[in-house]
Parts: sequence; structure tokens; C-alpha cells
Amino acid sequence: MATPPPRRPAAPRPPRAPSARPAAATPPAAASAASPGAPLSEAELDELQALLDGLPDTLDPLDVVMVDGYLCGVLLQPQPVPAERWLVHIADVDGRAPPKRFDAARMAALVQRRHAELDRAIAGRQWFDPWIYQLDDEASPSETVLPWVAGFATAVDTFTGLMDRFEDQILEPLATLYRHLDPEDLEDAEDLLAEIETLAPPESLDEAVEDLVRSVLLMADVSRPAAAPAGPRAGAGRGAPARRPGPGAARPGPRPGAPGGARPPAKKAPAGRR
Repeated sequence: MATPPPRRPAAPRPPRAPSARPAAATPPAAASAASPGAPLSEAELDELQALLDGLPDTLDPLDVVMVDGYLCGVLLQPQPVPAERWLVHIADVDGRAPPKRFDAARMAALVQRRHAELDRAIAGRQWFDPWIYQLDDEASPSETVLPWVAGFATAVDTFTGLMDRFEDQILEPLATLYRHLDPEDLEDAEDLLAEIETLAPPESLDEAVEDLVRSVLLMADVSRPAAAPAGPRAGAGRGAPARRPGPGAARPGPRPGAPGGARPPAKKAPAGRR
């Protein structure tokens, strides 16, 4: 991987992983019945992964977890990114064209539905469920959310408006995401590394997933400002990420729970999806 310019460290791309099983194509009637922003079903999510898995080894596609983080990075740009610009980096991170046999139209239709769903959630500062899959019982929270963060970093590295205009204002939520990356990939970002050093690692996967959503919404407050909603916004009442205790300091206590009860845990990955 080429060394990224300062302030825009490119996240490592996890190796491609096979789907749990070949996904059956969605029947045309079901596909046409879905509204543009309807959440993808489990079958459609598997279908999207199967499409990406079917690309040749000469390309470097995102997987479905990376796609989700990538879309959030696209949607946080201060100016909307046209679909034709961001779609090309899903089948190949460098934007190389897939083979003609690849069903790019179907991939685009599925991904654009998730884009629309996330766009509504971010615009309304509402909770959304990231596409996160538990790897195995031994995987740490950081290892599990790393592909999502790598997808987010891919978007921020590709579309630079967010960092060009708001780097200083988003330092804390960006550090909350990038603490899951290898520090060697952030060696040219001194301020970001210093902020990461103040953060304690998440104690659970649920906490790590909650911090993904919270960080996206905090960055949206900066890059996509909106009038305050009438009701409580998603994330209200959540504390900041735990800070590392200083020498001799007591370890921070448990984080406050989410309003209205705990958020649902991340999905367990089907066998074979890694």
C-alpha cells in the first residue's frame, strides 16, 4: 500500500473472505417491490456479498462490512458525492472496472438502498445498526469492527472534503474510530495519534459498535449541520469514549446505558463469513 499523505492515513484492507454460502438471486418481483431506501434483507445482504466474492482476484473489492463503513464516510462529506463517483470504488477500491459479465446494476441497486437508509438516519441523527459480524469468540472488539473502520477510512481517503475542511473539529470522533487501526498506519498523523492515546479500548463489542454510530453522528453535526430536532436525538445521554486513566488514577466506571435500554448486540457471523 502506498504511503498516504499526512492527515489522511489509509486504513489497511482486510483480506477478502468467502461468503457463508452462495446466495440465491433475489427474484425480480421481490427486487422491484423494494422501495429505494428499504433495508436489505438477510438474503439480499448475502446476495451482495456473493456478487463481490465473484469478482476476479485482479480486483480488490470491499466486502459488505467495509461497504457499510465506506458509505458512512461518503455520506459525511460536506458536499454530496455523486453516485457515479463513489460506486466505482466498491467493486474495486482503486476504481478499476469489473468484467462485463459482472452484474454491476444489481450491485448498485443493493448498495444504493443502504446508502439511502443511512442517509436518512444520519440526516435525522438517528441510530442505525452497522453491518458488523462477530468473527469468533476470541476476536477482540477492535478486530471485529476493523473492516467497518477500514471501509470508512477508504472513503475519507478517497473523498477529502471532510478532512480538508473539518479535520480539527472532528478529531475526537475520528480518533474513536481510528483507534482500531494499526498505529503504524497513522504514523504521519501526530494529533490523531495523541488523541487516540487518551482513549481506552472498548470493553465489549456492543460498546465498540455504539461508538461507531456515535462518532458518525458527531461528525455529521460538523459536516452536515442541521436544525436541532424536536425530540431527543440518537446518542443523547451517551458518554464520551472512556479515557485512559493517568498514573495512579482509578479506572473509569461503566459507561451509561443507551436511552431506552441497551442496543441490540452485533450479529453473529454465519459460519465461513470472516
